Amino acid sequence: MKIKARMIGLDLDGTLLTTEKEFTPYTKEILRKAIAQGIVVLPATGRPLSGIPGELLHFPGIRYAITANGGRVVESRTGRTIYEKLVSAPIARKVLEIFEHYDTLREIYYDGIGYAQEEALKNVERYIESSPMANYIVTTRRPVPDVRAKFEAEDRAVDKMQGLFATLEDRDAAAEELKSIPGIVVTGALDKNIEVNAQGVNKGDALIDLGKRLGIRREDILAFGDGSNDYYMMQKAGTGVAMENGTEEVKEAADYVARSNDEEGVARFIEEYVLE
Repeated sequence: MKIKARMIGLDLDGTLLTTEKEFTPYTKEILRKAIAQGIVVLPATGRPLSGIPGELLHFPGIRYAITANGGRVVESRTGRTIYEKLVSAPIARKVLEIFEHYDTLREIYYDGIGYAQEEALKNVERYIESSPMANYIVTTRRPVPDVRAKFEAEDRAVDKMQGLFATLEDRDAAAEELKSIPGIVVTGALDKNIEVNAQGVNKGDALIDLGKRLGIRREDILAFGDGSNDYYMMQKAGTGVAMENGTEEVKEAADYVARSNDEEGVARFIEEYVLE
């Protein structure tokens, strides 16, 4: 049975991209066919705009990108912001203070750019065991001598904040501390990370909001994901597809489970169930 889809939202890490962060030729071929069929295809990621691979951001026919877990939705080619819901400066300051209690690689996102502590980036392997993911972080973040100083100099709302922790114990302890801060939502996509957005921000709502702007019903939206920051996409999209390598929570929330990201599960699912 074919799934009627007029929009497809794609998480990147652990979903569209392989573990080696490859955007495979077969996946490109299937996305080209979907776009030619008139389907709106777009990344829906926790990454800042500057962290989306250029070959995907400028892929023919891709016009939009959901970034920072839905905190900022943009036109992919121009970078023009369509929608944003940011973490206010007073709340972001409290989050940063908690991250500073632990051994962390701290990041703040402004206007689609991720800023990270220069010294921590030099020791990224302390916080991220996966070499491809570590390389992605190092090559896409803008290093600053002091994240706190950068934040205080900007003194404005942030797209998103992220803490990459040296240990699971520290991550869990920080997550417990963050419960005392109202007005935020806490998620994650890696083993030892915490992502903080403004309350109410999630990829699912961002996808549906963009659909409304384009005249696309929720029922005609298809979404793919694997991590906890994809949970609401699975719940809120007309059809949610979790990856076999995804978390149990996400797979339970989804309507279907596709093959793993390393088996090009997104492309295989679209070819079998969506393409005419």
